[in-house]
Amino acid sequence: MSDQTMPAGPAPMEGHGGYNRRSAVQGSSGAGALPLLRQAAGEVALPVGEAPIVIADYGSSQGRNSLSPMAAAIEVLRTRIGAARAISVVHTDLPSNDFAPLFQLLAGDPASYLRGDPAVFASAIGRSFYEQILPNASVTLGWSAWAVQWLSRTPSTIPDHVQVAYSFDAVAREAFAVQAAQDWELFLACRARELAPGGRLVVLTMARTDAGDFGYRALLTAMYEALRALIGEGLVSEEEAARMAIPTVGRTRAEFTAPFAAASHVGLALEQLDIFEGEDTIWQDFQRDGDAQAFGTRWAAFSAASVLPTMALGLKGGAEDPRAAEFVACLERGMAERLAAAPEPMLIPLAALVIARS
Repeated sequence: MSDQTMPAGPAPMEGHGGYNRRSAVQGSSGAGALPLLRQAAGEVALPVGEAPIVIADYGSSQGRNSLSPMAAAIEVLRTRIGAARAISVVHTDLPSNDFAPLFQLLAGDPASYLRGDPAVFASAIGRSFYEQILPNASVTLGWSAWAVQWLSRTPSTIPDHVQVAYSFDAVAREAFAVQAAQDWELFLACRARELAPGGRLVVLTMARTDAGDFGYRALLTAMYEALRALIGEGLVSEEEAARMAIPTVGRTRAEFTAPFAAASHVGLALEQLDIFEGEDTIWQDFQRDGDAQAFGTRWAAFSAASVLPTMALGLKGGAEDPRAAEFVACLERGMAERLAAAPEPMLIPLAALVIARS
């Protein structure tokens, strides 16, 4: 199947605050990178004069998991600049992202970083981070969590799975590897222009272990089996299912480091790269309470909030297909049943990077 028949890229996360309600895995794992963000906030070069300090949150989704990182960065910066100087926090995501829950959180949530600090100003920009979003040399501190694993486009079908990491198809694996390399280069090139001299960017994203493991095996097996079952039930056709490829990747240590020797990234330096295993809080809860149904439901909800809307783009009518909601609900339910039948811990490989602008 040609690229032209593939969905152009990821769909927005579940709307109407759904992603905020069902993204606990991302939130708990994101906490592991907060010390790096705090350290970066303490070391980053500050703009001369009284110009506002700009913090960019690349890939904010609906904002729940941005509150704590932004609050942590602001807290450290306040120790350096005092209470009066303005701080501008700019959240970015795709134009199709549902930003309304973000602004509702900022206005009313007790954890909002705006509470008690009248010199902090929040805004949002709907634009892909695979292009320049902010003016040259304007960003003091950047943060991106659980975002750059998403590719700018789906480069190929995956004939034997929905996640390329578990495909045996050499053509699909090569297409995704090439796209992942190009997108990582492009992401860095755009941030190199936006970061001010002495600025820093902290990135938390999916990775592969040093042994090459993408993780989430049980989850993705349940997803693929549930999809095949829906084909058997007649809800989805084979042709539609063939278009359902999740455009996410886990990069290796070598793939993360490769661009920093390229001429296009003069002025960017990779100061730190840690690959580690994220905390599986869903498994921890299952060990305490033995509730297999809750285990399956929570992992399936994680998928429904993040990747199942993208899979629905493979339906004949795309996101507007009249079966889209039923498809997502049935796939989520099928995943939950399979995961509950055989609970096991989930490997969650992550990478945390600190990137500096000279």
